Amino acid sequence: METGLTKKKSRMANMELLRIVSMMLIVVLHYLGKSELLPSLADKSLGLMAYYPWFFEALAIVAVNVYMLITGFFLADAPFKVSRLIRTVLQVWFYAVIIGVVAGAFGLFPAEGLCLHYLLCLVFPVSMNHYWFMTAYVFMIVFTPFVAAGARVLGKKQLQIVLAILLIVFSVVKSVLPVRLDSDMLGYDSVWYLCVCVLAVYIRLYGIPFLHTVKRGLLLWVGGAVAIFLVTMGLRIVYVKTDQLGTVLSMCYHYNHMLTLLASLGIFSAFYRMKLSGARVTKWILRVSPYTLGVYLLHEHLALRYAWQDWLGAGQAAGSPLMILWILLAVCVVFLAGILVDALRSLVFAGAHKVLSFLAPYRKLVAVVDNLDEKMRENKERDED
Repeated sequence: METGLTKKKSRMANMELLRIVSMMLIVVLHYLGKSELLPSLADKSLGLMAYYPWFFEALAIVAVNVYMLITGFFLADAPFKVSRLIRTVLQVWFYAVIIGVVAGAFGLFPAEGLCLHYLLCLVFPVSMNHYWFMTAYVFMIVFTPFVAAGARVLGKKQLQIVLAILLIVFSVVKSVLPVRLDSDMLGYDSVWYLCVCVLAVYIRLYGIPFLHTVKRGLLLWVGGAVAIFLVTMGLRIVYVKTDQLGTVLSMCYHYNHMLTLLASLGIFSAFYRMKLSGARVTKWILRVSPYTLGVYLLHEHLALRYAWQDWLGAGQAAGSPLMILWILLAVCVVFLAGILVDALRSLVFAGAHKVLSFLAPYRKLVAVVDNLDEKMRENKERDED
């Protein structure tokens, strides 16, 4: 893989396409995992039809790591922007509050109902971990510039050592031990995404020579998914026969498992090397991709998180040989709804900006933020020179 610093911007549509695909795979994960479609691996009476949803899960489990790799990859060569951080936090807050109010008007609340904790999650979504992914995402936006600057100072060899230590401590060890470690958060935390961030910065600076073709990347993704599925089924066989290893049956499906990380690198590399043709396709991709985060913020809202699966036929899909069709339908509906809602949100933000621009305090605040961004950009260029 050639380094990202030499890539032409005209080819970045392939990475934006990957952003779209990874968000679709996230919807697959939530459709399968937050309904009755993924049977418990500890159930010793499972029939043959109960296993193939786990293979779909294996193919899709790369999605979150991939989304973070994309974010770290682009942020690694970009100056830190206060405006980017503010826009992200405001976007999260908008969805938490507005969707919460609209859902409440229709009587939709999380299982615990309307309580103080839920209200705090609406008002302080990042601090209250309303969306765990967004808490990690904001963390990543803040720390990626430090990681990128440190990586350049360290050089390739030292960065390889640091990256190896991080992956051994937070991924390899948990991947080989037949027990659940108390410190293991399964990849649902900012620490793991700091590791992913370091990996993304390394790829940006030095690339991965082995994964220099689309074919190799796709083989690593599919091969990793097959390995995740087969190892999991092997653990289940041991569990059924011995009643042992029950706490690690789904270990390979954790975001910070080595097989998941390798599969994530595979699909990331495949799309990185992909060449897109056709101005219309590229234009469509570049228009849609900025709204993909809204897909997540919509369907993972606390009020909707465990409701939309039933609306989209999860009950009928369970045990059906046509489950793949139900999954595709759910992905299309959720993705389209999310894109449309976020496009509307973007218009609301643009309109609010125009209205608020008539207020002097707001104009001063915008000027301060713009000035900070400009200073960050100038400092980065001076450091690089």
